[in-house]
Amino acid sequence: MKKVNIAIDGPAGAGKSTIARTVSETLGFIYLDTGAMYRAVALKAIRQGINTRDLNALSELVKNIDVRIFYAANEQRVLLDNEDVTCEIRTPEISIAASDVAAVPEVRIKMVELQRDIAKANDVVMDGRDIGSYVLPDADVKIYLTATVEARALRRFNEQADKGIKAASIEEVMKDIEYRDRNDSTREFAPLVKAGDAVEIDTTHMSVREVVNKIISLIKEQST
Repeated sequence: MKKVNIAIDGPAGAGKSTIARTVSETLGFIYLDTGAMYRAVALKAIRQGINTRDLNALSELVKNIDVRIFYAANEQRVLLDNEDVTCEIRTPEISIAASDVAAVPEVRIKMVELQRDIAKANDVVMDGRDIGSYVLPDADVKIYLTATVEARALRRFNEQADKGIKAASIEEVMKDIEYRDRNDSTREFAPLVKAGDAVEIDTTHMSVREVVNKIISLIKEQST
């Protein structure tokens, strides 16, 4: 039986992870944060002293990398070469580096293989930059979340503070988000783009529950 796939895309700080996780819990689906996989690649590159913009070095690195996703207590965990790096990949440094390595075609091809395998085997809510346009072009429902840069920076700043990660200022977070926006939307291979059949939701002035309810309604409409 074909599995149900929900694709949620959008720029950094639009609330994708929180929304996708809540939608998946509501539906009883698996949640897959694809960005975590690119963060794992970035972490390995940094540990090995590789410039995260060095395409050749990253192409070699990804040939011998083992990135796996598993779930414990309903939480996604990330294994990098058999090491649980779920916490290590959530620093501002890794956020920027992840955007760099995600622009490398060989990296994306390797990660997308795993993402598609998970989607074939499970009912899944998957979030990222190119899920509806590239990873799961036949997803049952496609959502594109967006928000103003200011709103996204404030959310990311508060999110990092809640996790004990200290950012210099909201302005610094905003610069990082603007950098990621440029990087993600201008890369040649599978850039950040709104799929033609995606429903766009501006979350700037919406609560998490409001966005989740809207998406659940769209999914129900699609299934009837």
